[in-house]
Amino acid sequence: MAIHAMIDLETLDTGVNSVILTCGAIKFDPLSDADPYAEMYHRIDVDEQTAMGRTVDDGTIAWWGTQPEEIWQEALGDEDRVSVDEFIRDLQRWVVGVDVIWAQGYGFDITIIETLLTQKGHNKPWNFWNLRDSRTLFQLMPKDPRKAMNFAAHNALEDCRAQAKCVQFCYRELGIIKG
Repeated sequence: MAIHAMIDLETLDTGVNSVILTCGAIKFDPLSDADPYAEMYHRIDVDEQTAMGRTVDDGTIAWWGTQPEEIWQEALGDEDRVSVDEFIRDLQRWVVGVDVIWAQGYGFDITIIETLLTQKGHNKPWNFWNLRDSRTLFQLMPKDPRKAMNFAAHNALEDCRAQAKCVQFCYRELGIIKG
């Protein structure tokens, strides 16, 4: 059985060098209804990233201000932040054995992580041919399966969990029997 993983970021910009607020990741089996497992969640040091020249956008900060308080507090609060090096070390360990990496959209979550890895002198812990875009998969369905779910959007780990469950739904609906 191939191991699939979903990765999601919350950020302070939409560009490839954005400051990462939080990263959620979860492993799952797209061919079953089993709950996702092996969660990873980090709140990454913002000051360290800005000192590295990573970007912050005023419009994105204003957007965070429109979100429910518990969501922006989780993303922007100062408690329990880890260093960039600790985040990278944990991510590299976590992806060992993962065959397929999913993210919501091409060129955002994975690209931002890859620029951070490159900036810190690390190789990518995945191959480009193992990357998948859940947004494209969801658009193949008559209705976006996320719309039928009740979850705390813009919490990176909750987004991962919901997106992984939606990939499972799409595989089932599309009759995909091999991962």
